[in-house]
Amino acid sequence: MKDPQSPVRAVLFDLGGVVLDVDFARPLTVWQPHSRLSPEELRAAFRQDDPYLRHETGALSADGFLSHLRDVLALDCDADIVRAGFNAMLVAEIEETVRLLEAIRADVPCYAISNTNPVHVAEIERAFPTLLPRFARVFVSHEIGQRKPDAAAFRHVLDAIGVAAPEALLFDDLLPNIEAARAIGMQAVQVGGPEDVRRGLEERGLLERPA
Repeated sequence: MKDPQSPVRAVLFDLGGVVLDVDFARPLTVWQPHSRLSPEELRAAFRQDDPYLRHETGALSADGFLSHLRDVLALDCDADIVRAGFNAMLVAEIEETVRLLEAIRADVPCYAISNTNPVHVAEIERAFPTLLPRFARVFVSHEIGQRKPDAAAFRHVLDAIGVAAPEALLFDDLLPNIEAARAIGMQAVQVGGPEDVRRGLEERGLLERPA
């Protein structure tokens, strides 16, 4: 028999892939005219390498990371184009999920927890100015110094908001993050689309099921 779930006292949303549509191919179209690499080489070179991860934990500055991208992608352009390409992966708000967030946030505190970086946060604030203010608090990896799926990232957030792991519900698109959250006792739902968010909220009584 399945153990009953604890009442949810906090809902944690990942950003990219959950409330923001992200496309890792879009930067390549911006960078390709400025790169000495072939399309195949450029695609292979743009990856989550060590500088990428260090940028996301605050260990590498934005300028340092953009300089790294220019070098590894063999780009002959200024920093503005490097930045524009990197930001091109941020496509649009996932409107249905944002509506669900809006529907519940007056009744249960909602937080963002994201592996991201200062370049993308600045672009999100510029391009989608009403998104981040919808959250009671935003936890980003480059500020807390920890990335999901490290348990330390989740524990940092739980300690900061004063909620026990079983009382926190995470929505994330990546299975390793879901598994890591569950391993420390959190409730977690893997998101392939807004319907997964809706179902997860309805199953826990946070959203009324349609009649």
